[in-house]
Amino acid sequence: MSSERVDELAHLPLFSQPLPQHNGHHAVPQRGRILSSLNGAGSDGASSTAEVDWSLVAAIRAQASEQLSHAVAADRRLDRAAQEELGRAIVLDLIESTLADRANTGSAPWPVTEQDALARAVFDSLFRLGRLQPLVDDDRVENIIITGHDNVLLELIDGSLVEAPAVADSDEELIDFLVFLASRSEVNARGFSEAQPRLHLRLDGGSRLAAAAWVTPRPSVVIRRHRLMEITLDELVDRRMLTPVAASFLSAAVHARKSIVVSGSQGAGKTTLVRALCSEIDPLEAIGTFETEYELHLHELRDRHRVVHAWEARPGSGERGADGRQAGEFTLDEALVDSFRFNLSRQIVGEVRGKEIWAMIKAMESGTGSISTTHASDAVAAIRKLVTCAMEAGPHVTHALATSKLASTIDLIVHLDMRTTTVDGCSRRHRQVAEIIAIAPGERETGYATTHVFAPDVEGNASPAVLPDEYRGLAADGFDLAGYLDQLEVRS
Repeated sequence: MSSERVDELAHLPLFSQPLPQHNGHHAVPQRGRILSSLNGAGSDGASSTAEVDWSLVAAIRAQASEQLSHAVAADRRLDRAAQEELGRAIVLDLIESTLADRANTGSAPWPVTEQDALARAVFDSLFRLGRLQPLVDDDRVENIIITGHDNVLLELIDGSLVEAPAVADSDEELIDFLVFLASRSEVNARGFSEAQPRLHLRLDGGSRLAAAAWVTPRPSVVIRRHRLMEITLDELVDRRMLTPVAASFLSAAVHARKSIVVSGSQGAGKTTLVRALCSEIDPLEAIGTFETEYELHLHELRDRHRVVHAWEARPGSGERGADGRQAGEFTLDEALVDSFRFNLSRQIVGEVRGKEIWAMIKAMESGTGSISTTHASDAVAAIRKLVTCAMEAGPHVTHALATSKLASTIDLIVHLDMRTTTVDGCSRRHRQVAEIIAIAPGERETGYATTHVFAPDVEGNASPAVLPDEYRGLAADGFDLAGYLDQLEVRS
């Protein structure tokens, strides 16, 4: 890594902790001290910077995993906490055995910091994210981008991009760890192999992991940390993601139960904006969320949303049956059908990438003010994208049918733009609401009519453009109509 990149990383806790001073070396680990470190008590972060023999970590983890598997098989009553407690003891026993072997062969003893680092690394590899754990634990890191074990970028919460150390000693080791991680996840274990070369996983801590291997030149991994969980539209205004007038319009639209689709490129902040929109929903409204992997986490925000029924799709496994489905598969369509028995006030369908759009359409047709997201280059392109998604359901869905359904169910599309700028070798990303369009059925060839309520100005910010008459009534729900008209006059 270049010295410039090391300087950029210096402010991160992961790379800035000094090694503690100690007197002498220890041939045998101080069990109480290391156990305290594994429990998180008294940790000063020093072990994360000590040198670690990762091949040894992998070997000890394999032994510990085998012993733990036998113990769990013998006693099915062991819950996750009990397994971790047993795992700590197994790790310590294996490290003591390793140190004893080193002493017998005349090898130099390990310093205290290396003993702690080895114990922590093995434990993290067994129960957490291994060499990725310190990155996920760092509050300044929002996204971890990996294209090969030694090509790692961190996107920080201020939008800057910096390089990070290797997360494995080889691509093969990285793939092996991903396979282990996918199989052992308690929340939603999934397969990852040459037969299943893609992986979408909700990590135990709530982060989202997407990975691909065997069909890419090198293993590709992106870990998305959800930093802005409890976020509001006003806070997004403070972050210059949208203007106060646009925020008041969107707030009023949610209160008026308008159905909204948030579009944008990957990483543009769509999920964050949906959380902010949901913050405008009354705390006592019953909400249902429908996602392929949990990302909104509204069910964890009990102070803000008291009643949330959260559904997560589940992929099947094994051979497909006569109906074309794998055993254990659970789809968003099935979740939505079930949800109509739950007395929901709102149905929030997460990211729409394919035929799950029909779940979104059904939710919006029920008139509950649904909110969804999709990938698109601009707001109008989002409509074309959703039409394509709808037609993926089968030949029975014609272009005309898909267009008609979408035009009659979607009220607004909010598009987010993300721009990356590089100054003095430092890259930064800025996210902003660029446009808000209103959708209505149309008689033109497209089958729908669009109106730019907010259009991009010269700086790319969503600014007042044309306000349909039916949206003037949102002033009763808090829309700053006077501010909108004032800005419109200035702009014209």
